[in-house]
Amino acid sequence: MAVAGAERVFELLDEKPEEDQGYVELVNVREAADGSLSESRDRTGIWAWRHPHQAEGTVTYTKLEGDVTFHGVDFGYDGRNMVLHDIKMFATPGQKIAFVGSTGAGKTTITNLINRFYDIQDGKIRYDGININKIKKADLRRSLGIVLQDTHLFTGTVLENIRYGRLDATDEECIAAAKLANADGFIRHLPEGYHTMLTGDGGNLSQGQRQLLAIARAAAADPPVLILDEATSSIDTRTEKLVQQGMDRLMKGRTTFVIAHRLSTIQNSDCIMVLEKGSIIERGNHEQLMAERGKYYQLYTGNFEEEGAAAS
Repeated sequence: MAVAGAERVFELLDEKPEEDQGYVELVNVREAADGSLSESRDRTGIWAWRHPHQAEGTVTYTKLEGDVTFHGVDFGYDGRNMVLHDIKMFATPGQKIAFVGSTGAGKTTITNLINRFYDIQDGKIRYDGININKIKKADLRRSLGIVLQDTHLFTGTVLENIRYGRLDATDEECIAAAKLANADGFIRHLPEGYHTMLTGDGGNLSQGQRQLLAIARAAAADPPVLILDEATSSIDTRTEKLVQQGMDRLMKGRTTFVIAHRLSTIQNSDCIMVLEKGSIIERGNHEQLMAERGKYYQLYTGNFEEEGAAAS
C-alpha cells in the first residue's frame, strides 16, 4: 500500500505544469466621464482586460462585461474522438444560459472549456471579444465564479472558508456575501458563529449548508460570470429552497451558465440549450421549447413525473 501511494505521489510531482501563452491581464480601472479607462492599483470594483499590442507598442483596455461567445467549437479529450461538435452560442452580459441533456451529453465539458481546463481542437471562444487563448489562465479563472456539485471546504473557520473566494475580502464583505447566499442564518447558530472551526471537508455541516457556503464563497469573489452546477438532488426541500434563493440572488446582473439537474429551476432562463451526443439540438426559452414538443419537452415532462413520484 505504501509503494502504491508513493507511486501516485511521484506521478503527481512528475506532472508537467500546464502551459500558458496568455498575455492579456485582468486589472482594476477607473472610468472617466467620457467612458475612457485608466489602470488603477486600488480596488475600484471596475475590471478591464489589459491587452498589449506588441506590433504597435500600444495597450488597450476592454471593460470586463461577461460576454462569452462560442464560434464553431469542436473538442475531444484525447484530441481525436470529438465529444463536442460545432458548438455555436453566445451569452450577452447578464444573461442566464442553461444546459440540459442526458448524462454524458457534454454539459460540464462546455463549462470546463470556458475555464480553459482543456483547450479546444477547432473553433474559437471569445470573452468580451478577446480570444480566451490570449488571456492569462489565472486572470481568466479569477473572473469566473464556480459553484459545483461537490463543495470542498478546508480546515479553518467558516469566515476563512468564505474568504477563499477572494483572499483580500474583509470580514464585513465575507459576512455580506453569506447574507446574500442565505448562509448567515445557519452560521449564526453554529457554536462559535463565523469563527466555528470546520474540519474534515466540513463534515460537521449538512450537504445543504456546505452548498450555501460555496455560494457565499462565489459571492465574496464577486465575479461577472458564474458557472453553476446546480445539483440540489441530495438536499431536502426546505434547504433546497434556501439554496435556490441564494443562487438567484447571486445570479442577478451576472452572465450565468447553469448545468440543470432539476428542469423546474431553469424555466426563467433567457436561453436553454438542449445537448445530445455533444451537439446542440434545440435552443430557445422554456415556452418556445415546450411548444416545439421535441427533446426538451420529453425531458421536462419526464423530469416532472420523476419528481412527483419522489415527492409522493
